[in-house]
Amino acid sequence: MPTYKPAGHHAVSPYLLVADASLMLAFLQATFGARELYRKARGDGSIMHAEVRIDDSVVMLGERPDGRDPVRCSTHVYVPDVDACHAAGLAAGASSLSPPTDQPYGDRTAGLRDPQGHVWWIGTRTAD
Repeated sequence: MPTYKPAGHHAVSPYLLVADASLMLAFLQATFGARELYRKARGDGSIMHAEVRIDDSVVMLGERPDGRDPVRCSTHVYVPDVDACHAAGLAAGASSLSPPTDQPYGDRTAGLRDPQGHVWWIGTRTAD
């Protein structure tokens, strides 16, 4: 029986409107170990729509067809090892907004700005 959302998708998924979808896909794979699920290209080769899985969540993205500026966003991702993820993001071309730091609310967190200007807050739960 059909459901109201695709199998494997949560009710809410980030949708990134980016300048270069191939670059973003490479960044997500290198930083978060994202696995590409789907890609639909336009006739000119630009990416109309793509989906990747990061852990248990789907992130969707696409390039704006009209040449307008991309929509920059801020996204939070829980990861198994914030220090390793932060280092992977830096190696993939991101800049650090905040180094991995233990927080009083029980998370170890860090911040990255990817090569296209999107902000990624990453965290690992360290205490209840």
